[in-house]
Amino acid sequence: MIKNTLLFTLLLLPFIGISQTGSTAVLGTWLTEIEDAKVEIYQKQGKFYGRVVWIAEPNDEDGNPKIDENNPNEKLNKRPIMGIDILTDFTYDDGEWSGGFIYDPKDGEVYECKFWLEDGDLKVRGYLGWLFDTKTWTKVK
Repeated sequence: MIKNTLLFTLLLLPFIGISQTGSTAVLGTWLTEIEDAKVEIYQKQGKFYGRVVWIAEPNDEDGNPKIDENNPNEKLNKRPIMGIDILTDFTYDDGEWSGGFIYDPKDGEVYECKFWLEDGDLKVRGYLGWLFDTKTWTKVK
């Protein structure tokens, strides 16, 4: 009986590894298409998130850290852009991370979003109704 259980476990091990590798392949830091920010994608409680870890111009004209001034929520529009989660609540299924949202600090809007890996790059697609825009992010080494 123990022999059969061990054999069954060893046979399943490669498939378990594939599913974990697939879902976590997106983890790490990504440079946005226009190279103005880097976003670190991380996993928390089974979901995927992305936080701003670098911006090309981190300070305003006065030398202060840029804030989320376009956010319509008055409680949030004074927070620094550095460190905010712009990707929230994504789940992984069949090669795609979906069900989440992307926040754009440039306009203060939240969009439905999904992303996937394609040829080593991250394709990030935001939706506004039936309209969408897809950007290509590259992995930071």
